[in-house]
Amino acid sequence: MKDHPLKDGAVEAGPGRTGAAQAPGPAGARPSARWAVLAVYVTAMCMNGLDATIVNPALFVIAADLGVAPAASNLVEGAFLASLAVSMPVAGWLCDRYGAARVFLGALALFTAASALCGIAWNLESLVAFRVLQGVGGGVLTPAGMTMLFTAYPPEERMRLSRYIVIPTALAPALGPVVGGLLAEHLSWRWAFLVNVPFGLAAVLLGAAAVPWRASGPDPAVRFDLRGLLALRVLADRGFLRGTATASLAAAGLMGMLFVFPLMYQDALGASAADAGLVVFPEALGLMAAGFAVDRTCARWGERRITALGLLGGAVLFAALALTAPGPWTLRIIMFSVGLVLGQAVTAVQVASFDGVGPEVMGRAMTLFQSLRMLGGALGVGLCALAVPAGYPAALLVSAAFLLAAFLTAVSLTPAAGQRPE
Repeated sequence: MKDHPLKDGAVEAGPGRTGAAQAPGPAGARPSARWAVLAVYVTAMCMNGLDATIVNPALFVIAADLGVAPAASNLVEGAFLASLAVSMPVAGWLCDRYGAARVFLGALALFTAASALCGIAWNLESLVAFRVLQGVGGGVLTPAGMTMLFTAYPPEERMRLSRYIVIPTALAPALGPVVGGLLAEHLSWRWAFLVNVPFGLAAVLLGAAAVPWRASGPDPAVRFDLRGLLALRVLADRGFLRGTATASLAAAGLMGMLFVFPLMYQDALGASAADAGLVVFPEALGLMAAGFAVDRTCARWGERRITALGLLGGAVLFAALALTAPGPWTLRIIMFSVGLVLGQAVTAVQVASFDGVGPEVMGRAMTLFQSLRMLGGALGVGLCALAVPAGYPAALLVSAAFLLAAFLTAVSLTPAAGQRPE
């Protein structure tokens, strides 16, 4: 599933962590350096967001070019998601140990270099290996970037950052399927990765020259504490455990569908990569619309009900994709509806999951939540790929089954204190 800006927040201090990287100076960085930090951060988040969606429409072309079965291309996406999930929890410790700006620029350089390597991959194995490197860089980028941003800007100026961040970082993943399909059809699938390189190089050079990375608070005394890093004790909270399970199953279903459907559209229906990208594109628009609607719908009906109804609706829509043969415009309507209902469901379950989580572990609990959600997405892609030999409809029904399982988990969520009973 796609990540939205400002969702993870800054990584707070915890066991074995000093929090030095999070605490800004009295006035933050100087104004010119702040603008450089903002520009580098937005560029990196756009690259990361674009990369989350640009590859799927090109997977069928990638498989054909590298001489493997279409289902085998799941490794390209699954390896990226899994490495994102594994590297994300380490970002906070790295920021405390080496400084947020240093870690961010290092992760951005790794992400850019891995993008270039993906663009010159000579077989599936090399492409998967380079996608792992790309995921490692991408997993560190978001938490390290947010920490760097909050270090540079004093508290009274942080709220206005959203006006510069939200629109570009929401548009990038929305445009990914269209850009990926067009590049794969008219140039080469390799450009779906190489498109990152000039922007990444420019951002790294700007960051190295203008970002105050020497003042970002490294602390060599910080020790690596795996238990404190992951805050596994929050899993004892039943609401958090069930909410995380729901979100992970939902991610498995959505990412599985987004892997299978472009393959089916090109392989079984004979469409081009560009057509596949255009058909999937409305799903991202639905996600954006969900972001505007979810506050009102949750206020009216409650997080648990919105989560359950959204997941059930998503399962029905996935089954419709598997069992019917809708035309292109009907497919676009279905995809928009998928984004609209699942976007609200995932946001609602995230809010409900953290009702019982204390502020002292909030940042690490969020990291654990996001990491398990990414692993769920990787699992969904892998299992749906295993079902492809039985037919694309069967694989889509597997993704629908994940959403049904998420629905059953969601109905066990306990309403928050003060929330209208459902």
